[in-house]
Amino acid sequence: MLRNYLKTAWRNLWKNKVYSAINIFGFSIGMAGCLVILLFVFYEKSFDQFHRKNLYRLNEVQKFPGMVASQKVALSMFPMGPTLQHDFPEIRHFTRVNWSNKLELSFRDKRVYLPQVFFVDSNFLQMFDFRIIQGDRIQALQKPNSLILTRSSAKKIFGTEDAIGKTLVHYGDDTISVVVTGIMEDAPENSQLQFDGLLSFSTIYNQNPKLINNWSGNWLDTYLELAPGTDPKVLEKKFPGYLKKYMAGDNQSEMYELFLLPLQAVHAGASDIGLDYLNYQKFSKQDTKLFAIIALIVLVIACVNFMNLSTARSAERAKEVGVRKSIGADRWQLAFQFIGETVLLSFFALLLSFLWVALALPGINSLSQRHLDLVVRSHPSYLLLIILGTLVIGVLSGLYPAAYLSSFRPVKVLKGTMQGVRGKSLLRSFLVVAQFSSAIFLMVATIFVLLQLQFMLRRDPGFNRDQVVSINLDENTYKKYYLFKHQLQASSLVSGVTASQDLLGSHLDQSGIRFKGDGPLRHLVSTRLIVDPDYLKLYQIRLVEGRNFYNEPTANGKEYIINESLAQELLKDYPKANLHWLLGRNFGFDSTGTIVGIAKNFNFNSLHYPVETMFLVNQKDWGYNVVSAKINGGKTREALAFIQATWKSIFPEYPLELQFLDDHFKEIYRTDRQVCYIVGILAALAILISCLGLFGLASYSAEQRIKEIGIRRVMGASVRQIVGLLSAHFLQLVFWAILIACPLAILGIVRWFRDYAYHVPISWWVFASSGLAAILIAMLTISTQAIRAAVSNPVKNLRTE
Repeated sequence: MLRNYLKTAWRNLWKNKVYSAINIFGFSIGMAGCLVILLFVFYEKSFDQFHRKNLYRLNEVQKFPGMVASQKVALSMFPMGPTLQHDFPEIRHFTRVNWSNKLELSFRDKRVYLPQVFFVDSNFLQMFDFRIIQGDRIQALQKPNSLILTRSSAKKIFGTEDAIGKTLVHYGDDTISVVVTGIMEDAPENSQLQFDGLLSFSTIYNQNPKLINNWSGNWLDTYLELAPGTDPKVLEKKFPGYLKKYMAGDNQSEMYELFLLPLQAVHAGASDIGLDYLNYQKFSKQDTKLFAIIALIVLVIACVNFMNLSTARSAERAKEVGVRKSIGADRWQLAFQFIGETVLLSFFALLLSFLWVALALPGINSLSQRHLDLVVRSHPSYLLLIILGTLVIGVLSGLYPAAYLSSFRPVKVLKGTMQGVRGKSLLRSFLVVAQFSSAIFLMVATIFVLLQLQFMLRRDPGFNRDQVVSINLDENTYKKYYLFKHQLQASSLVSGVTASQDLLGSHLDQSGIRFKGDGPLRHLVSTRLIVDPDYLKLYQIRLVEGRNFYNEPTANGKEYIINESLAQELLKDYPKANLHWLLGRNFGFDSTGTIVGIAKNFNFNSLHYPVETMFLVNQKDWGYNVVSAKINGGKTREALAFIQATWKSIFPEYPLELQFLDDHFKEIYRTDRQVCYIVGILAALAILISCLGLFGLASYSAEQRIKEIGIRRVMGASVRQIVGLLSAHFLQLVFWAILIACPLAILGIVRWFRDYAYHVPISWWVFASSGLAAILIAMLTISTQAIRAAVSNPVKNLRTE
């Protein structure tokens, strides 16, 4: 019997090639979209799953006086790890992680720069389950100056030579020799921690014992292993008392809150946490859920197509049902037959969807900057999940058509008195409205996401970043900064050079400062940017009061320029004073400096965040990390070549790292760009599938009314009138879809904009243009069939039986 059902299903699909092709193609597109998003979700959820212990990352909420808003940060203080373990038996182990970018190591005459090396406590590999190839994971980091290299780093330095026991030298402020004590596998791609080597933390604090009790700075990440059965929420409630115990002065403990985040949740659950430097490929779980929901909508639209076309063509199956019932087939047998056809169609669509996924994956990988692969090869168990999912989709899609078709009464069908064939047009209309509502919703969302992305990239941040090249300095190269600056300025290819401790667009550090007005001394915290005197000039940051820095030795560290946000904060205690009143007031790390200027607010951070309080100081003794050079835009290639040659002449042994500041800001908004493109692709798929369904329904409608069209043509109706007749009903449905989609889109967009401190306005033209586009797309889809029916020979149509 099963064989007979399959044979009958195949014959029916082959008989109706056009509609079968529409169904299979639409199904396959919907499945392909779901499969790609499923691969993305699998990849995101796989982050750090290979670690087996009960690990958490310690995070802070900082509520400093003088800041516009509190902030969550991934950093913590050096003594927190050991003191937490000592005070709370629930904490079994801790390890701290600090990082060194572009670490220089020399072996004999070979000099190598490792992109990122972690300083970690000795039990790092007892907590984290990274794979060790050589060495003892317990003992390898016990001694100071111990180094574990990844397989790639060891090969980069030693080639095929055995690395264990070899001594490497690092040249910086101090010359340090380190010994290779272990080799480990490279960190997996789905690890938030990406590194090229591990150095024992005792290498640092043995040289600086004051770090052990330093509660004044946040400069590392702390990870905790909790005992089995520990409730992290209960443990967090004990942290306020812990902070009061160790941070008693000046109500310091009240400025902080501590909270825990499970290691497996850090990658996707830390979107609102700043200074999160070690979270590789950080991506919000909310965006992942958004992708999954939209992909599901696309799949549902594909399923709706099948239901629509199946019920619309029910008249052609009515006699088949009548004959089968008259010879003894019951309703359940018929329903099983129709569901079998849907399942067969679904598996054809699945095979075709694998082809679409294989073709799309290279582009998706480039867009997402991930290495997604068909899980059927890397995870065979997922293949079973996909097959079961396809079976469920096929059954669910076929349930209603099967129930509807199998309900026909054989006597009425065979006598030709069947009245229920067209009785379900209301449901089909509802499904078409649902399809186009979803498609229009996604169209509106895509436009707003694109507008927001363009807004963030093009909005005037309050400083000029055009043709600005940033060049990284380290602990060695910054010592010759002024020589480098002087030689760059000597060329007409470079119009300005300055330096700073941090790069604009990054999450800048905060510092405690003191302000003395006419009242008591005030302590507060503000964002800090250490710059050289030409900084405001190069970036064209406008002063609303006062002057720029003096380029004099006596001004070093004594002159401060604050932004308007900080100025308003300082004026809270002096409501009658104005901005000019602040000039010359005592201000600074020790309040011995003075405010010499007030800068207009500029967005030194991402537009996700409001402008915070900020001060700039010319403190050259602290060193600079970034050089900013403004180049001649008409001779970009020559200017870059000149910078490279100048660098090589001054720093022949150090690699040059530069990028345009515009590219840096594009990287800041990388996630926003990925969301924009992926939502846009899914929206396009939704529109395509909806149009396929509309095409099928329009084609069937034209076939059903072919004699009516013939009579109207004979009576003198024009082609335009016939097209209008066939199109009116479908366009009415699209119009209703617009009315439903627009309010829902407004609610969704308003909620999405909550993640941005600055966003584009919700403009009416977006909804109008999306609705108009939907109408035009529907018109083009319907017209192809309507015109074909209208221009056909009416005599031939009327003769057709």
